[in-house]
Amino acid sequence: MTRAFSPSLPALSALAGAVLFAGAALAHHGWSWAEADQINLTGKITAISFAPPHPTLELDTAEGAWRIELGNPGLTQRSGFVDGVVKVGDEVTVRGNRSLDPNEKRLKAVRVIVSGKNYDIYPDRIVTN
Repeated sequence: MTRAFSPSLPALSALAGAVLFAGAALAHHGWSWAEADQINLTGKITAISFAPPHPTLELDTAEGAWRIELGNPGLTQRSGFVDGVVKVGDEVTVRGNRSLDPNEKRLKAVRVIVSGKNYDIYPDRIVTN
């Protein structure tokens, strides 16, 4: 007699949770929340984090406080932008794609410029005019 496979309810629940989590992770880590055009922002660093999932900078700019999302820790590190390159109070320029929400001051950085040195986090995404 052949027995049909019948997954248990806990197994189905775990699978559904994994699928939902993966979808949320892709939405967060993708670029769909950001504009296609890139801008430059210059400001003083008020906070730095190199923690996963994305290292971040908080910048005080002429337009107010901005949250700058860098690449994942590996990409950020490979660009040379590592702990110790900058400190709170340093002025930097970041190039990247701002949030589609005009009320949200958040930018996905493709490049960080410190004292004239470029740290290209996403070199293939950098658009210069």
